[in-house]
Amino acid sequence: MINKRRNALLKLLADRQSATVHQLVETLDASPSTIRRDISWLAARHLIARTRGGASALQQKKRLGGIAGDTFEQNVRCNAERKLAIARRAAAMCRDGETIIINGGTTTFMMADFLAGKSLKIMTNSFMMAERLLRTSQNEVVIPGGRIYRDQNVILSPFDNDATGDQYASKMFMSVYGLSMLGLVESDPMLIRAEKRLIGQAEKLIVLVDSSKFARRAGLILCSLKQVHAVITDTGVSDLSVQWLEQAGIEVIVVPPDSAALQGRGCKPSLCTTQVPS
Repeated sequence: MINKRRNALLKLLADRQSATVHQLVETLDASPSTIRRDISWLAARHLIARTRGGASALQQKKRLGGIAGDTFEQNVRCNAERKLAIARRAAAMCRDGETIIINGGTTTFMMADFLAGKSLKIMTNSFMMAERLLRTSQNEVVIPGGRIYRDQNVILSPFDNDATGDQYASKMFMSVYGLSMLGLVESDPMLIRAEKRLIGQAEKLIVLVDSSKFARRAGLILCSLKQVHAVITDTGVSDLSVQWLEQAGIEVIVVPPDSAALQGRGCKPSLCTTQVPS
């Protein structure tokens, strides 16, 4: 209930940019003290800004990608050798003739090159992913109708019954902002809204996260670990993290960084430094 209300608060601010406590009380049907606690909680995690008498949305570039001002291209290069290996392993799980879902994310984006020789029906809410697939493969690509949110790299329909709503997939491959014992974590309410609609359309949810994602604690819960079938990560993941994932009944697939393939593309290994909790 708390997460649902806070997600609704974030969505409202994303739409209006700002709101007073009184407006939030009326819209969310909560007490002023509850709304003020929610504002304090979200502001402490840098998801909104507190204002006199209310709250306002942050600029999109400050909410996305983990570091303020990061672009999609910069995030692709960060931990690239890890993400490339994870993407390769994920693509190897796809079988010709399957229908799969791929969300918008830097690790999932790297799957496109490894899917070039396959024959799949691929649903995605990422316009960048759709463009790459159409340009490099013969896979059938399905995207939802709706508005393009450029900063989040997603297409989101205002209607619940858009063209993709009645299509189901054997697997969904998802990148997320972070992963914790509470579940999958996202930092942007627009991404949560877009991805929740896709999760229920797949038989298995496979999460692609490099080991740095286990260090991220702030954010909003997208879904619980109960909905996750498998996690693909790299050898930097801690034994403790693997342990609590397996205790939750999740298959954990660990792959070594793919530095050789990265150099083969004319790229330099990532210079990003991350700290993973032990």
